[in-house]
Amino acid sequence: MQKIVPFLWFDNQAVEAADLYTSIFPNSKLGTVSRYGEGSPGQPGTVMSVSFELEGLQFHALNGGPLFKFTPSVSFFVGCETPEEIDALWKSLSEGGTVRMELQAYPFSDRFGWVADRYGLNWQLNLSSRTRSITPLLMFAGEQDGMAVDAMQKYTSIFGNSSTRLVERYSAGEPGQEGNVKHASFLLAGQEFMAMDGGPQHQFGFTEAISLFVNCETQQEVDELWEKLTEGGEESQCAWLKDRYGVSWQIVPIVLGQMLGDPDPVKARRVMEAMLQMRKIDIAALRRAYDNR
Repeated sequence: MQKIVPFLWFDNQAVEAADLYTSIFPNSKLGTVSRYGEGSPGQPGTVMSVSFELEGLQFHALNGGPLFKFTPSVSFFVGCETPEEIDALWKSLSEGGTVRMELQAYPFSDRFGWVADRYGLNWQLNLSSRTRSITPLLMFAGEQDGMAVDAMQKYTSIFGNSSTRLVERYSAGEPGQEGNVKHASFLLAGQEFMAMDGGPQHQFGFTEAISLFVNCETQQEVDELWEKLTEGGEESQCAWLKDRYGVSWQIVPIVLGQMLGDPDPVKARRVMEAMLQMRKIDIAALRRAYDNR
């Protein structure tokens, strides 16, 4: 099971988006579809969420309504193996979307482009000699500009099997602030992430439209991650939090999904009602609700 899963918040377009992405990326597939039940915040019977996989990276997509919007602070960096591949992906993702950087040659790449697709989700496409891959990229801009290194150090200290792999900084005379991160890569729980500083001029920042959903085995793991990630940040409802940099996380015990997916709708409803009253998830309280104790 993938430890950290990008969680995408859509305005009732989750299935449509998942269908599009899995149709244009090779080696991709749709996963499970969950529906709102009685006692949940959505219309019973309608699609709540859908899981899907693109090039080995698992995603969750939620029909959460219009509350949150995607920003360039989180994008997905796609390494493409051939010009034909990058051109085909660009055509599909840019249709109805917004081009942020045209697909063309740049000093740092023979072929690169940045686009927000029709749903507002940001993609960076790069022609690369690497095997095709998709990597979440965090851009620290506006009030968070200059925090990329600090964030990487914080995150890699929290998760096991984590390390900083590469940090490339701006030099004097380059367009970014000297010393800030131009490009960096790091591992969290064995998964690759990227980071960069985006400059203080931008008015956007991180939002709950993209959160990092962490699958936890035990209550101890939930407690430890919650304590460390909320330090300097803020708690929210139903396993959500924001860290000191504004990045949103969901700290979720695996057993919660198992209980909510129980074929007995009464048990699942009791668990949902209990979860909706929580901030940090309490596994013992969930079990009491599940067992009706």
